[in-house]
Amino acid sequence: MAVFFTSDTHFGHAGARALYRRPFDSIATMDAAMEERWNAVVGPADEVWHLGDVAIGYGADAMAALLERLRGRKHLVTGNNDGPATLGLAGWASVQPYAEIMLEGTGLVLCHYAFRSWRNMHRGWLNLHGHSHGRLKPLPRQVDVGVDAWDFRPVTLAQIQARPRRPGG
Repeated sequence: MAVFFTSDTHFGHAGARALYRRPFDSIATMDAAMEERWNAVVGPADEVWHLGDVAIGYGADAMAALLERLRGRKHLVTGNNDGPATLGLAGWASVQPYAEIMLEGTGLVLCHYAFRSWRNMHRGWLNLHGHSHGRLKPLPRQVDVGVDAWDFRPVTLAQIQARPRRPGG
């Protein structure tokens, strides 16, 4: 079983294409590409932590069907655009505004938002977040796992740790 992280998919969000300069011709093309890329890397037994802003413009039935099609056991760390319909879906293994987990000996603080400081940051824990769509200069040990920063697909801790760092980041 692998563990993946993602954020800010904004399925169904017409404005996401322009706001975040997403390279898709339409919402349908964007949604299909993100679903295909998710399922290309995530297996049925894998775990995915989605750090918020799942969908905008989808009704509860469409979102439930989407979650059913996306592989893996899915956890939601809520974002600012996740309303009651998203939070109430049966497809989530858990729903919370914040989480701390240990993975492969690394402590992770998971939230939709980037932090200036977080628990155990000076002990090597990482802050994984979304919300900034790849536009925020990170602090050391802080990573935006949003789809706009990761080719529109979920990523593993190994991929996160192998990514070249910008100077100061």
